[in-house]
Amino acid sequence: MEVDLAWKNTFGRDSTMKFDTAQKFIDSECIRKMVRYTPARNLILSKSAVLGTKIGSGKIVYNSPYARYQYYGKLMVSSITGSAWAKRGEKKILTNKDLQYSTSRHPQAQRLWFEVMKKQHGAAILRGAARIAGGKNR
Repeated sequence: MEVDLAWKNTFGRDSTMKFDTAQKFIDSECIRKMVRYTPARNLILSKSAVLGTKIGSGKIVYNSPYARYQYYGKLMVSSITGSAWAKRGEKKILTNKDLQYSTSRHPQAQRLWFEVMKKQHGAAILRGAARIAGGKNR
C-alpha cells in the first residue's frame, strides 16, 4: 500500500488567521458583554476597557486607575484618616466592607463583572469563537 500526503502550502497561515480572528471575537465580545455588569456612574470605567485593550491580545485591560478597586468591590480607606479619600502618597488599607454600586446606568452593576459575564455568556462566546476557528465547542 502506498500513501501520498500533500500538505497545503497555506495551511499554517490560514489556521493562524482563523485563530487570530477568533481571539479578536472573544476579546470584543467579552468587553461588549461586560458593560451591563460594570459599575458606571460616568461610563469612564467601561470606556477604559476599550481604550486599554489591544483587541486580539487575549488580555482585557481596564486602564482606569480605580478599576482594580471597583472590580474586587471592597472598600479601601486611608491608613491615616480612615477616609475613603486619601491624599496623594497616603497608603490605603483594605476593609471587609463591600462597595455599594450605583445601578442607575447599569442595573446589573456588581463586583467581579468578568466572572459574572463569563457565567452568563461564556458558552455562547466560545461557540462563536469555535465557528470562526473552524472547530467544535465542547
